[in-house]
Amino acid sequence: MPLPLDARLRIGIQTIHRRTEPATGPWLPRIDELVSLVQLVDRSGFDSLWVGDHIAFAIPILDPLLQLAQAAVVSRRLLFGTSVYLLPLRHAGPVAKQVATLDHLTEGRLIFGVGVGGEFPKEYALAGAPIRERGARLSEGIVVLRKLWTGEPVTHQGRFSTFSEVQMQPPPRQSGGPPIWCGGRSEGALKRSGRLADGWMSYVVTPEMYRSSLDVIAMAATAAGRKLARFGTGHLLFTRLDDTYEKALDAASETLSVRYAMDFRKAAQRYCALGPAANVAECMRAFYAAGVRHIVLDLLGPYELRQAQIERVAAEVLPLLTDLTGTDSPAAVQEKQAVE
Repeated sequence: MPLPLDARLRIGIQTIHRRTEPATGPWLPRIDELVSLVQLVDRSGFDSLWVGDHIAFAIPILDPLLQLAQAAVVSRRLLFGTSVYLLPLRHAGPVAKQVATLDHLTEGRLIFGVGVGGEFPKEYALAGAPIRERGARLSEGIVVLRKLWTGEPVTHQGRFSTFSEVQMQPPPRQSGGPPIWCGGRSEGALKRSGRLADGWMSYVVTPEMYRSSLDVIAMAATAAGRKLARFGTGHLLFTRLDDTYEKALDAASETLSVRYAMDFRKAAQRYCALGPAANVAECMRAFYAAGVRHIVLDLLGPYELRQAQIERVAAEVLPLLTDLTGTDSPAAVQEKQAVE
């Protein structure tokens, strides 16, 4: 049975506080940067703002839930999401409380994306969680979250959590809790999404890989006896808008090679949206055709040029996709506001 997908495409921006290229000196995130970034994403016509998660990473990165709590004060319109939160690194009970609180602080505009990570094994050693257990910990963690988010006294007897008649109040703003989107590309991750999740968030896949992955998810949902009224489909798309493809590829390769401590050039050629606006829009259309309904742009290149990239995508790419987003271009919105 096909997954029930929205018709409209939504477009978001990835990252608030994160330095993504070789630093020339100490990096200290500033509050005014967060405020200006959230305001820019909001007024530029994007739908959402997302943050990633690591405890120990190759580059500086801040806690995602705290960042989103602060960002929610700045925008009363944007959706906020984690892409993705490494739930197996934490005990699900305290996380349930934190995310329920964040759902209230965002006024119910939260998508909780979760995943297992694993690219940096030292994170698991630091958290005291065996890396080989990360899949099982995530699956059970999702069950624990959903139980606690009912707001009723609940009991759980599991491999990693055991408790009896625990009631967590208040429950999240959204009934049953914020939508849980699972990340991951392995068959096990895809089947977990079908069995347990409200959506799937991918990265480093092609449109063809995305389409076939949705088939696996749909079959897993059917096998689990689920009758889904709605299923979210997201994709984190590494993107660099530039005058030429080669210039964009160079910038993307440098950024991602530093971020993941490996040579990323060949992967960038296969998985990134690169070049002039028409190239980037064409790539986004291909993912929409494959079933993606929420594209999250991770704009690559020097940290200092991120604002310019956001402005350029809003001005050059979003107007090419209004038939999919069902919205006016940012320029048209500003023109209407000026008239009013």
